[in-house]
Amino acid sequence: MKAARAVLEDGLALLRRAAPREGTFGAYALRRLGAMAPTLLVISLLIFLLVQLPPGSYVGNEILELKARGEGAAAERIAFLEAEYDLDKPILEQYAIWLGVWPGARGFSGLLEGDWGWSFAYERPVSEVVGEAIVLTVLVNLATVIFIYLAAFPIGLYAATRPRALGAGGLTFLGYLGLAVPNFLLGLILLYYAHAWFGLSIGGLMEPRFLGEPWSLAKAGSVLAHLVVPVIVIGTAGTAAMARRLRANLLDELRRPYVRAAAARGLTGPRLVLRYPLKVALNPFISDIGTHLPALVSGSVIVSVVLNLPTLGPVLLEALRSQDQYLAAFILVFVAALTLVGMLVSDLLLGLVDPRVRFGALKER
Repeated sequence: MKAARAVLEDGLALLRRAAPREGTFGAYALRRLGAMAPTLLVISLLIFLLVQLPPGSYVGNEILELKARGEGAAAERIAFLEAEYDLDKPILEQYAIWLGVWPGARGFSGLLEGDWGWSFAYERPVSEVVGEAIVLTVLVNLATVIFIYLAAFPIGLYAATRPRALGAGGLTFLGYLGLAVPNFLLGLILLYYAHAWFGLSIGGLMEPRFLGEPWSLAKAGSVLAHLVVPVIVIGTAGTAAMARRLRANLLDELRRPYVRAAAARGLTGPRLVLRYPLKVALNPFISDIGTHLPALVSGSVIVSVVLNLPTLGPVLLEALRSQDQYLAAFILVFVAALTLVGMLVSDLLLGLVDPRVRFGALKER
């Protein structure tokens, strides 16, 4: 008995030594990861309830229309689907079945089991409707976020360190222009010149001959070529806003007494800017990563329609219009998951850049 207790105590001591210590980056990351699951659960419940709020449903409206036309056989089929997908159950039971924690007519078959639901408008599983659109949406969003930060960082840095230079004034003007020009109008202009100068097809994310074809190097190259226009169009406003924010934050830091004191000690030029002011000014710049990912999905719906992009934006718009509840609910949950992933990335980057963030989170506990 004593030997078993000694072995158990040694194992617990080993686990305690291996676990991240409080205040370390590992402990901070684990706390942030642990908060994601319950947050996403609450968000999914709210989304499911909100989708159900409008009166009627796709199936109910279709049944009424078919009955009015006297098509009883089709109405019976839709009524079968209604029972098959548990639409006749109470709303909280529907949510539990959709989530996959409560058995329905097909047993345990929900999000947790990989069943994303049935799209009544497309008469296909949701996974088939949004399968490739999810990949292309993530690709467009990641490329746009990278473009925003790669463009906004040097512009904001230059405008802050050379506030009276002619180039800084020009960049500021371009920033206001990027915020003022409607995205869909810029998209139409760039589409015209991309087609006239480079021969790219109008709209879409690939040449028409690659639609429905398996992925290959030629198809991937076509996607990358067609990414340029939507990334510039969607990312222009974000780039302008981020550059102006970094400029304002850095200008505020450069006026601080500690910067003047460092300059008085002989620290000048890029070393003075990079040593402390830029690190502090980057905090809001980094924290915006969490808001960019979902904003790009929801805010680029009009651009996606105008440019005919096969992303989730137009699918979500059609699902909400037709009250295709499972399709709309899954896309909204996916956007919420993107939000949480973006917030996690920004929190982790902030924890690496500024130790005060993770120690501040420790004091809040």
